[in-house]
Amino acid sequence: MARFWLKFTAGLLCLVVALELAFRLLPVSTATLTGYYIDADLLTYPPGHSWKVATGWDLRNAQRLQANSHGFASHREFESNPNAVALIGDSYVEASMLAAQDRPGAQLERQLGGRAVFPLGTPGTALLDYAQRIRYASERFGVKDFVVLMEAGDARQSLCGSGNVVSRCLDAKTLQATVERQAAPSTAKRWLRHSALAQYINSQLKFRPEAFWRSVWTRQTPELQAAKPDDLDRATVRQADVERSRQVIDAVLDRFFSEIAPYAKGRLVIAVDGSRGVEPTPPSDGQFERAYLIASLRERGATVVDLESIFRKHALASGRSLEVGPYDAHLNAIGVGLAMQASTSALLHP
Repeated sequence: MARFWLKFTAGLLCLVVALELAFRLLPVSTATLTGYYIDADLLTYPPGHSWKVATGWDLRNAQRLQANSHGFASHREFESNPNAVALIGDSYVEASMLAAQDRPGAQLERQLGGRAVFPLGTPGTALLDYAQRIRYASERFGVKDFVVLMEAGDARQSLCGSGNVVSRCLDAKTLQATVERQAAPSTAKRWLRHSALAQYINSQLKFRPEAFWRSVWTRQTPELQAAKPDDLDRATVRQADVERSRQVIDAVLDRFFSEIAPYAKGRLVIAVDGSRGVEPTPPSDGQFERAYLIASLRERGATVVDLESIFRKHALASGRSLEVGPYDAHLNAIGVGLAMQASTSALLHP
């Protein structure tokens, strides 16, 4: 029996080594090594870091990215330039699944006739984190004009504990401002970041051991499920949700505009993502929240580009999708082009 287990272990080890070597030859996503390298409130890559990204088990949209000296994936270096435009956002700005020339920063720069654009995109972040990048671009490079590419959920994701915060956030109960930074990775995680096999399992297959074990040892029985409210209760709950949405958006926007006030000295254009279909999105709590967000941004003086109406116009005239694919709702090169064209118009023609 001991001999069998010895052979089994040796065979398994050989398989793991063979898979590791094979995946190192393929465009598997490599470690991004994100951290607080250049500023206590900014999550960036190590300056000069090079890494690969790909989507799914079959490694679609493989790209190689390079961080500039300030830790952002960018087609250009950042330098002191009051005439530059800072493009702020999350993974929609970084757009790692697109070729370099199709990403928002490069497309906006072409739309502006070569005026320098500094793309400061950090995946998985929210609106109050954007304010810190506006502050950084102003202090370090003298930038006065800003374009923010945001999703409607970026305001709500500014609540602490949302999973989309790397610095500033509001307490989910009290709506008071606080700071929530990401913890440093464990020693085991730092080691696994350098394994192509581990990266394939984590980044391409999205396998999460903790979620797997929870599903194995946890089951939801009918008696544990919450009872459905009757129509009257449902209406009461919905009204409470609507009021809470307003409170959250107002609190986040008040904080956002107070933090950027010393830095956004020129034009502030905020492009808000939306549905990409032909038909208007049916009324829902999410649509209400988006409409309230846009109205509130305008009330506070921002120039807002409602991308949903622009995308709908495109859908009526063309059958071409604006998304990377059915597996990825990020904007493709066409969608990015429409968003940057509209942002350019708003920036140049108030």
